[in-house]
Amino acid sequence: MNKAGLSIALVMLGLVGCSNHPAPEEQLRLSEQALDQAKAVGASAEADELALAQDKLQQARIAFDRGKYRKARMLAEQAELDARLAEAKVLTQKRQKQLSELEQQVDSLRKQLGAL
Repeated sequence: MNKAGLSIALVMLGLVGCSNHPAPEEQLRLSEQALDQAKAVGASAEADELALAQDKLQQARIAFDRGKYRKARMLAEQAELDARLAEAKVLTQKRQKQLSELEQQVDSLRKQLGAL
């Protein structure tokens, strides 16, 4: 194979390789939504999981801009999962607080009933 044929073959292989990993635009959007949702329920930047999610999403965007779609998808998926974990932890804390308040109210009612 001559140099021109080899060059064409390499270009074609490169194009085929790119088509195996399509641009993860939808995954980036889902990751951004997960971050927004976590923040909406009260997750703060101090939460380890949210900070990890933000960092991974930023890395995913960089990889995306460089055409490294497989890496971008992987990082975006990880960012989404980290954001969902941050959201779940916040919601769990809120539920535990509500449960504690309800238990205090029940105890108070029991004391009032016992005093009658």
